[in-house]
Amino acid sequence: MRGLDLLDIVAQVGPIPLKALTDRIGLTRSTTHRLAAALVERNFLRLGVKGYELGAKLLQLDAVARTHLSLPTLARPYLEDLARLHGDAVNLAIREGGDIRYVDQVRGSRRVEIRSVIGERRPLASTGLGRAMLLDDGEAAWRAAFHDNPDRPGGVDAEVVWMGRMEIFKAQGAAFDVEENADKVRCVAAPIRGASGAVVAALSVSSVPQYMDDGRMAALVDPVRAAARAISIDLGWRPD
Repeated sequence: MRGLDLLDIVAQVGPIPLKALTDRIGLTRSTTHRLAAALVERNFLRLGVKGYELGAKLLQLDAVARTHLSLPTLARPYLEDLARLHGDAVNLAIREGGDIRYVDQVRGSRRVEIRSVIGERRPLASTGLGRAMLLDDGEAAWRAAFHDNPDRPGGVDAEVVWMGRMEIFKAQGAAFDVEENADKVRCVAAPIRGASGAVVAALSVSSVPQYMDDGRMAALVDPVRAAARAISIDLGWRPD
């Protein structure tokens, strides 16, 4: 465990000299040196001019992990839990340019349910999933996405309404689709982050209005955000 703690410190601070590493981990100099030397020997660390740095072994492990832990595989248990607990369809999507692409769905248990086509693409601004992926992008990107959506609403105030809603979505950390992408389809979506903190995907709970009124949409914000957060942590994101 102390060796793993040492790796975490180097990942956060490195390059870091032995004295600073010893002070941070709270062990004796000899113990810290022994742990670091063992990690250097196994290529988890390397000793550079300015101190200890992450080693090449971590790049190898990253490549293996990316091969065996694709996003749909990693996210699937969380999608299944949401569908089981709430009874509605749960979708997973990634961003491709100005579109989203559906990469997985777990069906719900309702008599009437929403189905998405895996591989289908939709404009970012037209879905709750796409809006969730836009939350970090800022006002200029929000406006661009609004105008790039061929199904955008008309009217002189449409853009103002869109921008106001995006501000609300950003503040709550989740986005809504209230029968805008498709007639009689509602969803609550939250962004998924990668190790860098950037948004890499989004998940949503979708249903028809008879099962998802405004009150239930508000109640779903916390569980949807919690699932997205858990997937993000599994992808290497650190909330702090």
